[in-house]
Amino acid sequence: MERSRLSRRGFLAGTGALAGSLLAAGPAAAAPLDDARALGRLGDPFTLGVASGDPLPDAVVLWTRLAPDPLAVGGGMPDRPVVVRWEVAADEHFRHPVRRGVALARPAFGHSVHVDVRGLHPATPYWYRFRVGTQLSPAGRTRTAPAAGSAAPVSFAFASCAQYEHGFFTAYRYLAEEHVDVVFHLGDYLYEYAPDVYEIEGGNVRDHVGDEMHTLEEYRQRHAQYKTDPDLQAAHASAPWIVTWDDHEVDNNYADDVPEDRDPEEGNATTASFLARRAAAYRAYWENLPLRMPAPRDEDLPLYRRFDYGATARFSVLDTRQYRTDQPCGDEGPAGCGEEFDPAATILGDEQAAWVEGNLASSPATWNVLPQQIFFANLDQEPGGPTPEDPRDGGYSDGWDGYRASRQRLLSFVAERGIDNLVVLTGDIHSSWLADLRLDFEDPASPALGTELVCTSITAGGDGTDQSSFFPLLVTENPHLRYNSNRRGYVRCDLDAATWTTSYRAVDVVEQPGGALRTDATWVLEAGNPTAEPA
Repeated sequence: MERSRLSRRGFLAGTGALAGSLLAAGPAAAAPLDDARALGRLGDPFTLGVASGDPLPDAVVLWTRLAPDPLAVGGGMPDRPVVVRWEVAADEHFRHPVRRGVALARPAFGHSVHVDVRGLHPATPYWYRFRVGTQLSPAGRTRTAPAAGSAAPVSFAFASCAQYEHGFFTAYRYLAEEHVDVVFHLGDYLYEYAPDVYEIEGGNVRDHVGDEMHTLEEYRQRHAQYKTDPDLQAAHASAPWIVTWDDHEVDNNYADDVPEDRDPEEGNATTASFLARRAAAYRAYWENLPLRMPAPRDEDLPLYRRFDYGATARFSVLDTRQYRTDQPCGDEGPAGCGEEFDPAATILGDEQAAWVEGNLASSPATWNVLPQQIFFANLDQEPGGPTPEDPRDGGYSDGWDGYRASRQRLLSFVAERGIDNLVVLTGDIHSSWLADLRLDFEDPASPALGTELVCTSITAGGDGTDQSSFFPLLVTENPHLRYNSNRRGYVRCDLDAATWTTSYRAVDVVEQPGGALRTDATWVLEAGNPTAEPA
């Protein structure tokens, strides 16, 4: 980076102005703690590591959360704001600082810090760190997005489903070594269950702390437990993350304001009590991840957002949890009761659906990418297929199969507008897949409109197997399914204006530390061709 491009005035603007705004008057800011001796007595405040996220061509969000006693209520911090100094440099040794400033870690936000650093250069690596008193955090590496119109190649990885009890986060350690431009996390960043409620065959290998989460402090504690894992910390410190949630950040298979246990007459959650739980979960999620948007003030947190990586890729990050109607068929077993065809059912809500259509229609990029949570392609689980008398099939009720009108609206829009190079990124299902996206999944001759890439879990399900046991049945009923693996890992993608290469990374064991990594499969997309081919 040419240091001369950042003037002293620009440097000071990033230092004093932000510090002044964060130290402005207000009840919580009346007496911020900034005494090195008093802070030193607390112990190491950076036990949860550092992270960055939501990169733009000129900006990135820096995150940390102070917690010298991470699993204790309040994280071992005093009930008052604490002064946190931050620094961004052009080199890993911090010899060439480009931005500095001051933030407040407030108890109301779990002593988390979210710094939106502006005035950076596009497609540039930076290093960052925090200081509290005399304590210095580990350094993290981040990278800004390319400038508008840039044809620069892009590398990214995506992952999901890290169940702490089911294994060690070895895949995160390998992901940290990929040195990609950005990481997408597609949900189930953590799991809400009490210890040993969700068990793998042979028993869990680690234990959740606390019971099933319901309160803000319980969600904060579980986030802290996950964040103390050194492999997850390494992955966060290696690259900026763009995150979206699925269900387990709150409650298994919840749908907007409807919890998993949905019958109040049987002593289950009411809408009001569940919305209070959801508000706590959303607040803790924001506190513990490098998100740009303001902190949630009620039970809602808008999370769908767009990131343009020059002329190479447009990423429209979806939220398929917060705006959906309740799952069809009582969310029991494969969809097949007919409710999955309800035209009023929605997985995105009208506002988000229109937003993603606008993003696709106006995209200047070669690749139009939808990072999201739930299996998009058809997963017919019933032999024989539909008939004219009974057009229903056994799809996945919690996925897009349960919301056929929403899926058909999006696919029809892509077909009618001639949207090229559609790629859907998916997590959730604890196994790796690749699928052709067809206008009509029941007709193998229907035109392909794009490709779905599905990552396996980081740990959920334990070690796994080379292939899912149900794959032979599924591929017979769903010829658009092209690849499957049941090992744990993540996916790496490398793309430019002509070619997209997908590498499925698999770890042989996660139920003990030190599993070996391999590339299980590599697939290639050529721009202008909606279907992928093995490399």
